[in-house]
This record gives sequence, structure tokens and C-alpha cells, in this order.
Amino acid sequence: MSELERRYQPGTVEVRAAADGGTKLGGYALKWNTLSRNLGGFVETIAPGACSKSVSDGLDVLCRFQHRDEFLLGRVAAGTLRLTVDNTGLDYDCDLPDTSTGRDCGALAGRGDLRYSSFAFYTLDDEWEMTENGFPLRRLLQIQLVDVAPVVDPAYLDTSTGLRSLAEQRGADLAEVEALAKSNRLAELVGRSVKPTVVDLGAGNEPPEGRTDSENGGQVDNHPSLSLRRRRVELYGRRNFAGQRETHPASGTTTSPAGRDAQEVSA
Repeated sequence: MSELERRYQPGTVEVRAAADGGTKLGGYALKWNTLSRNLGGFVETIAPGACSKSVSDGLDVLCRFQHRDEFLLGRVAAGTLRLTVDNTGLDYDCDLPDTSTGRDCGALAGRGDLRYSSFAFYTLDDEWEMTENGFPLRRLLQIQLVDVAPVVDPAYLDTSTGLRSLAEQRGADLAEVEALAKSNRLAELVGRSVKPTVVDLGAGNEPPEGRTDSENGGQVDNHPSLSLRRRRVELYGRRNFAGQRETHPASGTTTSPAGRDAQEVSA
């Protein structure tokens, strides 16, 4: 599995009223097909349904302020965090606890000070391509959710795992990829065609001369020289057998090739 990654979604933290009179916090932790900001030489987008399996499998995803364990707000296993996948993205809905962290988050989000939602994940599958404007694009196809989190500042984003993924897919050295990213030249690598490795399993397996694959039961003979020798022996044997006994129409007698030679000599 890849290393833990974190991304954020701006402007989505909401204070919601709970049926029991309490306070809930929620919003979209991520949205499908939305281009990220420049992550250091590339942008990123999330394919629809990339986290659906995490939700349907009921993974015990956490809700933590600033992604920190000591600021736990809720979790799926306790029923205090609910995740919903829809046509827009992944929505989270968390019952805020009556703790200092819970009360602070509710107050800060209500004033608009807490305005970013983030999520932590492991990448299970991704791909690289180019945007219409020729900028490197990483598309997250499947991820495993770890947590969703209201955060104050998303400046801690670490994109080294994305660069490592690109290096592996293109067979490049990680140091080379990081250097290209720093100089904003990742397009040279993303746009580079990957030459497939072709293994010719049919080399030297041509059928014997005058014999097709269909006559060989659809199989390709792996030992053509041996087959040729066998056929020559067979043909030689047939000629010898045909010449061993020869019928004379006039007398009705038969002679072997050796007897015929003796008659010719005596004659």
C-alpha cells in the first residue's frame, strides 16, 4: 500500500442542527472531477466513486480536527460519523461531542473561521495524463479513506507520494521526477510514451516447409529440425517398403530389389 496522503476541499465546512438539539459539522470532504490547485508541477482530480468501496465496506473512518488523534470528533464505528457518496462527491456529517474541541470547532465553523475540509487516504489505483492545456494531471481512481477533517490551514499538503507513483509508472528515478517537478517540467515525463516490452514467443517456431499450422493441429512445432528429420526417415522407409517386393505381370512372380539386381547381372 502507498503512503498516507492528505488533500483538502475549500469552503465546505458547515454547521448543521441535530435533531436532538446538538450541533453537527459537515460538508463535502472531496468532490469528483474537480481540478486541484497546482500541487508542485501537476494537478489532481478524483474519479467518481473513487472512495465508494471504503463507504460501502463500512471502514471505520474517523473525523479529527486537524487530522490529530487528540482532537477526535466522531467515527463511523460509533455511529457519530456518517459518510454519503453522491453525484457530487463524498459528504460527511459528524455529531460534535460536548468537549472543548467539539465546541471550539462548532463556534469557529459558525463564524466562518474554519472553512476547509480535508481527507486522508491511501492510493490504491491512479493514472497520469495531460490536461487539455498540456499540464500534467494525476487522476485518483480508487482510494482507501482514513479520515475526514475540518482544518484551519491546508498548507501542509504532501505530494511526494504522487510523484513516487509517477516515477513507478514511467520507470523513472524518483530524484529525476522530483527535479522535473521543481522546475515545472513534469509534462516532459507524463507526455513521454511508454514503450511496451514485447516478448516474441514465436521466434524459431515456424512450421516445417510445405506444412501449415492447420495441418499441425493448429500448433506451432517447437523443434522444426527434428520434425524434418523424422519426415525424411518416414519417406525413406516408405520408398524402401515399396521397393522390397515387385510383381512381374508376365510371370505373376515377385522379386525383391536384390533379386532383380542378381537377374540383371546373370543376364
